[in-house]
Amino acid sequence: MNIEKTIKNAYQESVRDERFGDTEDELIALRNHIRSCKRIVVPNKNTVKTSAINEVLTEFNLPSADHLCIHTNSADLSRTPAITKALLALDICDCDLVIARGRLGVPGSGSLLVIMDKKGRILSAATSPSHIVHGKEVEEAVKDEITQALLRIGFTVVE
Repeated sequence: MNIEKTIKNAYQESVRDERFGDTEDELIALRNHIRSCKRIVVPNKNTVKTSAINEVLTEFNLPSADHLCIHTNSADLSRTPAITKALLALDICDCDLVIARGRLGVPGSGSLLVIMDKKGRILSAATSPSHIVHGKEVEEAVKDEITQALLRIGFTVVE
């Protein structure tokens, strides 16, 4: 089943009050949707996050992401900076998937890494506490977040 049909079926189940959680078929469709993406971008002003994300994508046998060089400081003026970064990328480039990482919400709220498709739908995400709490370098935190985001939808590391 493709992702569009999966989403439609889930909506219809909810309307009929017959939705009782995610199914294995839905996760398979979600993973297949991500695997089918030809162009993945990471919006940021430098390549540190892109390199970290690509290292993990390789471990999961997924296509590498391109660095989309944009200054995302304006996203920090929104209530949801990481999601705003992803939406900015969708507005300015032609891509199938965006992986954006930034602040979760208000300053001090920690970080959010979000995987969003070209229709602006959130496919997965992961959070981490504020840097002052976890003490990790940005690269290490990003690797942990992308790993969590992929594991939560059933991807596995390829040995």
